[in-house]
Amino acid sequence: MTFKYIILCLSLSISGTTYAASKHSISKLDFTQGDKVPENANHDWNLGATGLRGWMYFNKMVTTDARQVLVTKVTKGSPADGKIKVGDVILGVNGKPFSSDPRKEIGNALGHAESSKSNGGLTLLRWRDGKQDEVSLILPILGSYSATAPYDCSKSVVIFKKGCEALAARIVNPSYKENPIPRALNALALLASGEPKYLPVIRQEVEWAANFSTDRFQTWYYGYNMMLVAEYTMATGDKSYLPGLRRLALESAAGQSAVGSWGHGFAGSDRRLIGYGMMNSPGVPLTIALTMARAAGLKDPEITQAINRSTRLLRFYNGKGAIPYGDHTPWTETHEDNGKCGMTAVLFNLLKEKDCTTFFSKMSIASHGSERDTGHTGNFFNILWALPGISPSGPHATGAWMKEYGSWYFDLARQSDGSFTHQGPPQLKTDSYANWDCTGAYLLSYALPLKTLYLTGKEGSCIPAVNAIRAAKLIGDGQGWDNKDRNSAYDKLKIGFLLDNLTSWSPVVRERSAMALARRKDTPIAPLVTLLSSSDMNSRYGACQALAALRKRAAPAIEPLRACLKSDDLWLRIKAAEALSSIGKQAMHTAPELLNLLAQVDKKNDPRGMQQRYFSYTLFNARGGMLTSSLDGVDREALYAAVRAGLKNEDGRARGSIGSVYRNLNFKEIRPLLPAILEAVVEPAPSGVMFADIVRVEGLHILSVHKVEEGILACVNYLRTQNRWASEKRTPELLEILLSYGTHAKSVIPELEKIAATMSQGEAHFPKRLSLQKAEYIRETIALIEKSNITPELITIN
Repeated sequence: MTFKYIILCLSLSISGTTYAASKHSISKLDFTQGDKVPENANHDWNLGATGLRGWMYFNKMVTTDARQVLVTKVTKGSPADGKIKVGDVILGVNGKPFSSDPRKEIGNALGHAESSKSNGGLTLLRWRDGKQDEVSLILPILGSYSATAPYDCSKSVVIFKKGCEALAARIVNPSYKENPIPRALNALALLASGEPKYLPVIRQEVEWAANFSTDRFQTWYYGYNMMLVAEYTMATGDKSYLPGLRRLALESAAGQSAVGSWGHGFAGSDRRLIGYGMMNSPGVPLTIALTMARAAGLKDPEITQAINRSTRLLRFYNGKGAIPYGDHTPWTETHEDNGKCGMTAVLFNLLKEKDCTTFFSKMSIASHGSERDTGHTGNFFNILWALPGISPSGPHATGAWMKEYGSWYFDLARQSDGSFTHQGPPQLKTDSYANWDCTGAYLLSYALPLKTLYLTGKEGSCIPAVNAIRAAKLIGDGQGWDNKDRNSAYDKLKIGFLLDNLTSWSPVVRERSAMALARRKDTPIAPLVTLLSSSDMNSRYGACQALAALRKRAAPAIEPLRACLKSDDLWLRIKAAEALSSIGKQAMHTAPELLNLLAQVDKKNDPRGMQQRYFSYTLFNARGGMLTSSLDGVDREALYAAVRAGLKNEDGRARGSIGSVYRNLNFKEIRPLLPAILEAVVEPAPSGVMFADIVRVEGLHILSVHKVEEGILACVNYLRTQNRWASEKRTPELLEILLSYGTHAKSVIPELEKIAATMSQGEAHFPKRLSLQKAEYIRETIALIEKSNITPELITIN
């Protein structure tokens, strides 16, 4: 049952935007009374082909409260030139004041004006110098979007053609400079046209891409540049740039981490990521690019191995949630996380993997409105990968998404010359993509019907197209949420509807419904227990999600949840364990089973140790783990087996959770674990780099508390090789640990002096002032060690 149908049953507005607007108070900001744009809130918007840009009020990344648009720019030679000026205030369109969301209202009015029905006419309700009047603009007539846009859509054809012309003129200009990502996308858009007249400028850009090299943010740039070179090679048969493509591909494969991920840059020599670890936003495009490079003729085994490692990692998220920021839990707050589901749909469609293509394409369809407006440091990738990710599901899917969101949003972003600008999310913080030329990024969506590139569906879809009814239902699954009002729509649903939603294909719909059930006092447990034994796995997941949200109220479901721990389905076992942990004390008798499952290693069916990872969170996480506060009554041998297994998990956060065990054991109890604790200090986790230091520092603490001799050298070596990210905060803590060994630490003073000298020279990709600060900390500690007269008795592990 879709959200749209449920809202209809409740006699509410079908439009999520209209519904949200009715609940929000209108902004008190009034430019007609002399109010000014708030400080540090300078994000304005392109207002389509009018040639205008305007500022409007936004709150929590939503513009539904705005009722005025302050004009901030008028493009010379545009339809608005000479009719509107900077400082004018737009109060409405086509004779009506703004009543819901000016962005959407203007966007829809642009579409109407550009259709043949209106002869290009757009009327703005304008305020200037104390007077209100109407100003008429004439826009070029482009036609209307079809029900399957951009497929079988004459307007899309015109927009694409005009955009390519503007883009080609811009690229040949000697002043043309772009960030490598939009630069590659711009050239890809021209290549997608199939027009021979653009080949000279395309070759120029391909040559640049094939020779591209940098020592910063390689992962971000290499992927899109490889796509350009590979697509050009396959489209033209010109193999002259294959050497450059091979270099880019092999460098990317060699820069992949041991688990198949990439970060801001390439992995170090130990195949661990540098900085704060795995990032899927550059990693998935790199995998797409390597797949294209292989299709273009590069058969190097290193490339295939890199593709396989990455897809194994990404495949885990199928059916569970959106592809997250890094090596994290599947994202279930929204259906999309800045384009990563769209990217993944494209990737698995290229690989002809039907299940993954179906799921991630559906996630892309269901993401629109406020979900698309959001995005880490900007929503550029959320817009870029939307329609390419939706398109495997067919023309009805793209058309439904365009009708709901894309038509007005795309028309609003298109400038008077046919090029496109980055609009960005409604937010106060700096947008990383604010000045990017996004023409190519948008035009690739309009190029989908041409199927000239692998990126735009040249090989077709590996999954059946959805029909119009199914497409509308998938759009409905994404409604009822915006960044300002996340709960009220679901809170108005009857319990029966919410229970029905727990059976949804969408983990996001299930999660939103589970949270709504938890906010109600009258939620029954019996129907959830029934769902736990359903033959439909999504229903069982949904029941676990709801029971986890209900926390201790879900106690009657303990035994059915416990039975789920024996399931053959990995994710059901994990979700059941999470629900049991959420219930708390009443479920404590299931801890032995969870410990035993944590200790199990199944390299064949669970190669990344996901069961260990999530069970570590469930049992030991500092934020409410089942055994975090106390280990009373826990069988020590079972605990030891679980801890030893967990400390070998490849995820740094999972290992970090186990640090809570250290604090709950006395020396006699912890002594059997000291070898494993030391090993977890010496051998860092290959993934979850952002959290990998937690258990290492915790281990050094416990070694120092019990004065384990091996902890001295381990601390020094860690000090030398630690992840630079946040090391300025961690270094004083490490030095304090070392100082606790008293006179025994004098033996490592020469090593400390070498480390200080190295840091004084500066560390790569790390602020020199912080390196100097760390060096000073070390020298101060050396002086304290030299003065120390404390000689504690040491023990050794062996």
